[in-house]
Amino acid sequence: MNGSRISKFMTQNAIYIVLVVLVAAISIYSPNFLSMTSFRDILIQSSPRVIIALGSAMILITAGCDLSAGRVVGLTAVVSASLSQMPNYPHPFFEQVPQLPTFLPIIIAIAVGALVGLISGLIVAYLKIVPFIATLGTMVMTYGVCSLYFDMEPNNSQPIGGLRPEFTVFGSGSLDLGVITIPYIVIIAAVIAFVMWIVYNKTVLGKNMFAIGGNPQAAVVSGINVAATLIAIYVIAGALYGVGGILEAARTGGATNNYGNMYELDAIAAAVVGGVSVTGGIGTVPGIIAGVLIFTVINYGLTFVGMGPYWQLIIKGLIIVVAVAVDVRKYLARK
Repeated sequence: MNGSRISKFMTQNAIYIVLVVLVAAISIYSPNFLSMTSFRDILIQSSPRVIIALGSAMILITAGCDLSAGRVVGLTAVVSASLSQMPNYPHPFFEQVPQLPTFLPIIIAIAVGALVGLISGLIVAYLKIVPFIATLGTMVMTYGVCSLYFDMEPNNSQPIGGLRPEFTVFGSGSLDLGVITIPYIVIIAAVIAFVMWIVYNKTVLGKNMFAIGGNPQAAVVSGINVAATLIAIYVIAGALYGVGGILEAARTGGATNNYGNMYELDAIAAAVVGGVSVTGGIGTVPGIIAGVLIFTVINYGLTFVGMGPYWQLIIKGLIIVVAVAVDVRKYLARK
């Protein structure tokens, strides 16, 4: 009985056990890894990716796949940065545009992300094109739009810099509580994660999302408007990518059209490692967060101990393959 309980506990909490073991292994090799600075850096780097992964995971749960996430991050980073430069910056993106209120570039960038999500959702829901191909198309188009925008006169594809402190504070500022300081970017990610937990678990949209991923035919029979639900999910995902793009621009103090490159694969990998089923219908917010943290610990921790980036890619690839293999075995066992 005890063996059965231990096995069940290990199965249900495998993702968290892997995270703890990974941190412990790196810390044994390099004790300096267990420091507040490392912990803070990991959380800061993870925060935009958690938001992006939460959006990508919604589409995975419906048995879809969104390849446009990274390029939407890049587009929204460029849009928000281009509208948030200091008025006295010597190389402004827009020479004649007056200084806008800080909230306006943020709203515009989120709306741009939601618009791309709407286009993807309409293609999937009404043209019945499989999500992989639909979002591959929107990925390429989004990168093209971003590059055209980035190449406009007088910018001519120069990196966008000189962002106003009121904007960059979201990525680099902290809330001082006396004993500790909590980065604003981490607070934003935590609030959005909590809101998405509610969406996933306590709303009709969340229930319908899991129903569509579990059995789309049964979802139709039960009266769920599958097309409207899919469109809403893609729009929310696009808006989350927009938030991720804004935070990346704010965190780094600038943007280029290559921001967000390959982020979609990281988001999908983190979601799958975090327990989101590639066959749809299964996924949790805590698991997705843990998946993102695992990959951030790999990137940060292995760099911390001096391991080259190519070895990091090999380890990440092995983790993804194992996670998908386990997911497929679970799926076959359920059938």
